[in-house]
Amino acid sequence: MLELVNVNRSFGGTRVLRDVTFSIAPGRMTGFVGANGAGKTTTMRIILGVLSADSGTVTRDGRPLETADRRRFGYMPEERGLYPKMKVAEQIVYLARLHGLTPAAAQRNTATLLDQLGLGERADTSVESLSLGNQQRAQIAAALVHDPEILVLDEPFSGLDPIAVETVQGVLKERATRGVPVLFSSHQLDIVERLCDDLVVIAEGAIRASGSREKLRAEFGESRYELEATTDIAWARGTPGIEVEALDGATVSFRADTADAAQNLLRAALERGGVTRFTPQEPSLAQIFHEVIQ
Repeated sequence: MLELVNVNRSFGGTRVLRDVTFSIAPGRMTGFVGANGAGKTTTMRIILGVLSADSGTVTRDGRPLETADRRRFGYMPEERGLYPKMKVAEQIVYLARLHGLTPAAAQRNTATLLDQLGLGERADTSVESLSLGNQQRAQIAAALVHDPEILVLDEPFSGLDPIAVETVQGVLKERATRGVPVLFSSHQLDIVERLCDDLVVIAEGAIRASGSREKLRAEFGESRYELEATTDIAWARGTPGIEVEALDGATVSFRADTADAAQNLLRAALERGGVTRFTPQEPSLAQIFHEVIQ
């Protein structure tokens, strides 16, 4: 278990992290989301020891992280950091050797990863001649080649087409099934929703929500409903205690201040002609995200 407790950081007179607290559990994919400048990259750099915290702790299994621990991490920065003139396989092998792998293990891991990531045929191609999406895959290979015990990935899906996204998802899920804790940031909420087991939302340097997808959906979905009537339901707008989130003819998705307010809307729809469906609605990750950062 990797755990951050009350982590703070300032640059000059600007406080960019405010008592950041969350955990990354073994074998689980943790999505880390927030707007640009929210503090995601700073948090990740503190986990990796690239930056120091002004206060607070980062621990693994209850003990402070040391340099030796961080050598067993896999980190992918948002900025590409590969040598453009080197061949792909040559570079991944070189990085594996820097992490202490034997030549045979470095070659073996590199070949396996490049095949898994769809870069096997590009092994002898220079990095600079790859497309941006393939450069991103090579960067992911560099983060994984030494079989890290913890993965910290900053925007790993940036620039990938849908097929490449599926490929990378499969590789990361396979690592998680081995028990590796995986923390990844992304602006692509649909990918995070599909992939993550746990979610951490940060805004203005503070954690606004964290927990499993199920926990957060239950927490933020208690007052959401969808109603399908037999007639147009535009009149639902302005109903006391009701906030309409989506309206399409006879179907309305809404939030209710109380259960009674939801029942009042249901009764009104029945009186106006009938209802074919009235159900609680599970919020999407995008809805949760926008709600907690407001």
